[in-house]
Amino acid sequence: MAEQALRHIPVMLDEAVEGLAVREGGRYLDGTFGRGGHARAVLSRLGPEGRLLLMDRDPQAIATAQKEFASDPRVSIRHGNFSTLAEWDETAAGLDGVLLDLGVSSPQLDEAARGFSFMADAPLDMRMDTTQGESAADFLAHADEREIADVLWTFGEERFSRKIARAIVERRTESPITRTGELAALIERVVGRREPGKHPATRSFQALRIRVNGELDALQRGLDAALERLNVGGRLSVISFHSLEDRAVKLFIRDHSGRVQGSRRGPPVAAAPARLAPVGKAQFPSEAEQAANPRARSAVLRVAEKLPGEVRA
Repeated sequence: MAEQALRHIPVMLDEAVEGLAVREGGRYLDGTFGRGGHARAVLSRLGPEGRLLLMDRDPQAIATAQKEFASDPRVSIRHGNFSTLAEWDETAAGLDGVLLDLGVSSPQLDEAARGFSFMADAPLDMRMDTTQGESAADFLAHADEREIADVLWTFGEERFSRKIARAIVERRTESPITRTGELAALIERVVGRREPGKHPATRSFQALRIRVNGELDALQRGLDAALERLNVGGRLSVISFHSLEDRAVKLFIRDHSGRVQGSRRGPPVAAAPARLAPVGKAQFPSEAEQAANPRARSAVLRVAEKLPGEVRA
């Protein structure tokens, strides 16, 4: 566990923490603790009166948090999805910042037994919280062809979603697909190697992971909860790793910014009172960070600040 923490490189560490504008006596929540890279940076900026709340849906991440931070009186820890942050009594007093580092973490990818990666043969699991829910293998065992195709297209933008779904359903009549290697090989046979430098199973594995973990629904509920719990002037700092996540975050900030909505062909829609203001533009990892940590290449950081109620743009 300690070795994993050492290997883990937090993405856009300085930028994400700077976005929170941490105050010594403030109250902050890291909703995706992972292995604690961002949390350590926030804690280093807090004084004795500051508070840091840590959440993660992964039991292994929580075990790391307990081992390293449980003795610090400024820290509270909760096993759970960040979408439920408003249900935690510790957040009822309000928050001065919420940090979300979305998607699968490096330790989850690196541990083959978790089933997130096709780089090593392992059980086809993909659950971030291994204590509940169905695995990817369970989903593929019961979903019909159309549902599988819809998942691959909607969450992975896989052009060959129907062909892959058909092959999966045909294959499972002989035996269930329970290993990452089996699924990756099947997809490679159907799709072939069409994108240089990219395994043909990449999009499908991403799509299944998002479906199994309900990631987009959790993101929307988590953003709503964060907005409700943030104090006026509090910051929301969110790192996304694919276009579906980033679009959801971008639209959330826009929809709560008080801007008039509508299309060029229709009348403008009256804007609701502004509750969030974007802080700068979307940020991307530097070339140096991308070179040092290839997993940072697709990262996008967006920051927003909570406004007083009834403010109109």
